[in-house]
Amino acid sequence: MKLNQLILLMALTTMVGCTNKQKEAPVEQTTLSGLKRSDFQSAVNGDSTDLYVLKNANGVEVTLTNYGGRIVSVMVPDKEGQLKDVVLGFDNVADYVNVDNNFGATIGRYGNRIANGKITVEDVEYQLPQNNFGHTLHGGPEGYHKKVFQAVQPDSQTVVFTYLSEDGEANFPGNLNVMVTMTLTDDNAIDLQYEATTDRETVVNLTNHSYFNLSGDGNNTILGDLLTINADAFTPVDETFMTTGEIAPVEGTPMDFRSPTTIGERIDNYDYEQLKNGDGYDHNWVLNTGGDVTQVAATVYSPATGIQLDVYTDEPGVQVYSGNFLDGTVTGKNGVVYAKRNAICLETQKYPDSPNKTDWPSPYLKPGEKYTSRCIYKFSVKE
Repeated sequence: MKLNQLILLMALTTMVGCTNKQKEAPVEQTTLSGLKRSDFQSAVNGDSTDLYVLKNANGVEVTLTNYGGRIVSVMVPDKEGQLKDVVLGFDNVADYVNVDNNFGATIGRYGNRIANGKITVEDVEYQLPQNNFGHTLHGGPEGYHKKVFQAVQPDSQTVVFTYLSEDGEANFPGNLNVMVTMTLTDDNAIDLQYEATTDRETVVNLTNHSYFNLSGDGNNTILGDLLTINADAFTPVDETFMTTGEIAPVEGTPMDFRSPTTIGERIDNYDYEQLKNGDGYDHNWVLNTGGDVTQVAATVYSPATGIQLDVYTDEPGVQVYSGNFLDGTVTGKNGVVYAKRNAICLETQKYPDSPNKTDWPSPYLKPGEKYTSRCIYKFSVKE
């Protein structure tokens, strides 16, 4: 009897052990860039945040978060076939929330600057929040980069972000329904398509604020990379970074990137007023592409990795920002401290302060119309 009881006890112990093993939580999978989804699953102002992973047939991976409608990581192959993460950012949503930043974010309601924070819509003047030398920058301090978008992932290569920007948000008029579709294509491009509608006339200028470092190492500067911009002219700025209203030729200036030129070659030529005013490059170029999204608007190439980024857009301008205000106070993914000029931004857009410069492409949107904008970031390897 005792032997039978012993056998029964051993059997029960084995069953319990198996049951306990079955209940053990599986090890959380990380993305190719080392991110954990759980680090992005939180609540911000009562809205849920998450991490979304896109993969294509070539093994390229892009991760996104609906906090700010952001690109978090972009893993593309270098000339050795090794995957590199070529954008700056954080490895958890808490840092995106707590550190003032716009890494990878969807920018709105108006990307770039509006002079003195003033717009006039239907003969009514609106005072917007002033957060940059008395101007409104990127929709103000509580712009779309701080909003939680609704997100749907219809397939493994697409995420659709939507956001209702209510009438009076940041004092902009009109309920603006925004939709941003981000698709990772099989030719290693991130295709960003923006749409918006309004119930009152308003101004709209949406863009993406990814910080690119094609070396795949945020410790490195972008000064040795080659930049090409398909533009014969740019819009000069004053000492407050505000466009003057002039459209100036790049010919014979450090702003001429019509042929591939090292970013660092002329960036510190502060005898040239525009580089002094911008503390480097922080300007809008007037594209030659005429809204043709099949023409290359700008190209960045890293000789170190062989990675090339081509930018396509149907917008009239691109703001090129050379990371001049990264100052070593922010620590990002993998514990990397982001220092001055460790990244470049290429923000496709209407020209800065277009609401106040009537001869420039109009940013106004009326009820019954649909705002559309497209930007393609295409990656390749150049041997």
